[in-house]
Amino acid sequence: MFDKVYDVIVVGGGHAGSEAAAAAANMGSSTLLVTMNLQNIAQMSCNPAMGGIAKGQIVREIDALGGYSGIVSDTSAIQFKMLNKSKGPAMWSPRVQSDRMRFAEDWRLMLEKTQNLDFYQEMVTGLLIKGGRCVGVKTSLGLEISSRAVVLTNGTFLNGLIHIGEKNFGGGRAGEKAATGITEQLIDLGFDSGRMKTGTPPRVDGRSLDFSKMIEQPGDHNPKKFSYLDTTAPLKSQRSCHMTYTSNKVHNLLKTGFDRSPMFNGRIKSLGPRYCPSIEDKINRFSDKERHQIFVEPEGWNTVEYYINGFSTSLPEDIQFKALRAVKGFEKVRFFRPGYAIEYDYFPPTQLSYSLETKIIDGLFFAGQINGTTGYEEAASQGLMAGINASLSVNNKDPFVLRRDEAYIGVLIDDLITKGTEEPYRMFTSRAEYRTLLRQDNADIRLTQKGFDLGIASEKRLTRMRQKQQKSETLVSFFRKQSVKPEVANPVLEQKESAAIRQSNKVFKIFSRPNITMEDVLQFPEVKNFIEREQFDDETIEQAEIQIKYAGYINKEKNNADKLTRLEYVKIPQDFNYSQIKSMSFEAREKLNTVQPKTVAQASRISGVSPNDISVLLVYMGR
Repeated sequence: MFDKVYDVIVVGGGHAGSEAAAAAANMGSSTLLVTMNLQNIAQMSCNPAMGGIAKGQIVREIDALGGYSGIVSDTSAIQFKMLNKSKGPAMWSPRVQSDRMRFAEDWRLMLEKTQNLDFYQEMVTGLLIKGGRCVGVKTSLGLEISSRAVVLTNGTFLNGLIHIGEKNFGGGRAGEKAATGITEQLIDLGFDSGRMKTGTPPRVDGRSLDFSKMIEQPGDHNPKKFSYLDTTAPLKSQRSCHMTYTSNKVHNLLKTGFDRSPMFNGRIKSLGPRYCPSIEDKINRFSDKERHQIFVEPEGWNTVEYYINGFSTSLPEDIQFKALRAVKGFEKVRFFRPGYAIEYDYFPPTQLSYSLETKIIDGLFFAGQINGTTGYEEAASQGLMAGINASLSVNNKDPFVLRRDEAYIGVLIDDLITKGTEEPYRMFTSRAEYRTLLRQDNADIRLTQKGFDLGIASEKRLTRMRQKQQKSETLVSFFRKQSVKPEVANPVLEQKESAAIRQSNKVFKIFSRPNITMEDVLQFPEVKNFIEREQFDDETIEQAEIQIKYAGYINKEKNNADKLTRLEYVKIPQDFNYSQIKSMSFEAREKLNTVQPKTVAQASRISGVSPNDISVLLVYMGR
């Protein structure tokens, strides 16, 4: 049935698996995507949305490199919001509400149009290992499919266990069976494994809700989009979400089910996502709060199904129903399905190298929730990187690694393999020390050249990026050279309660004032005429504005990054024995021997390794 040896086999067709398969295939590797149900490719298992704080930056990075998530987010969007617009541009984060069914369909169709990619529907139950290398997979039907590399993206399916109140049953997602066999084999091969938990809220019938009692949450007035390509367009119409609140009455009703809660009676032992707690966890941990927000999110353009964001729960279904009926606007609610929690196996990511290849078995890569992360965006970015590196490895090329000052993806992977995680890892802007450099607006400038060099970003992408860069530099240069007279500038400055000028000043200097915006300087005839003549698009203008207003911060952060990056180039010999350095702390030696960092910079980021330990290491290495 499978007589060829594939370059790359990807196991699992979620967000990580889909990006991994697309990346490997677009780089020219013969690729097979094996998943338990081909109808559920890139399924949004939880909320119908992409992006958000720091996550939106990741989606834009995936798009800049040539991945598919940004394009599909645009084609299936029903609402767009740029979050944190009141803060500086380092914090701006795009987010879309998605049409769940269209999202999965668009992903499937894009993958089907991808050359070098085959599909097969079946459960993978084991790996083919030969001489410490992964050379294929085994399926539940007993098929053996050969390959030169394998990417595991199993999501929540590895020995998945679903909990609703006192009931539990095997499953990787509602209505789908769990995957077995892989965990046991990996443990036999010497891998450490653990269990994690995540949850999801009830889905309800929108026809049974009273939206007049809720607060409408519309999209942006001038919506943007994710992809840098011009093949997608911003939304012309949008669907609103709604917001309501829990109350003490709701909390008291929920508490009546705590004795049957798998979270509180010890049935669930694993840790769930810290920043996406269940409703029972929220009212237990934050008992002083009288109410919690609930966001009512439509699942698509035409469906009546709604996702109740903020009400994740594994309480008994009767308790879920009674409590939700006590929420304002939900008095007559009808359920499509109750919320549930799911426990699944993961493998601590310190067992991986920067390429996401395992340290124990060559040619085996992990991506997504198997590495202890949570979130579509985190999974998709790992899938992209694992697919790229699997393809590079079969062609005997050096791995592709992104530094912490180059991308949020670089921060994510470095955090995982250097620090590990004991709870589902989620990305935040606060995790990136160079977030002023890693903005959502410049992901293409940072990464598209790299994606093009790898063979996954098209020439069209590269051309658009260069045009944007060139045009924004032209605009910045114009602002630096162009002067404006007091009689032109002062009426505008007066409106903004900004100090008047007494002599002609460069537009750049006036624009650099904190309270002066692009709309203000466009009132200067010379500026308006220049922008209209050159036909700058919104993206170019935004880029120029950020470069002018935040030039000082950007340059300062770049200098800091350059200083620290020098240590990235100080390589540590492979299998370096830290036990011999007696002047280093015992904890540092132990941690360094376990992680085996590739560079001194990576060593410095390991929890328990002090600056003094790094100084000792540098002396020992003769630096």
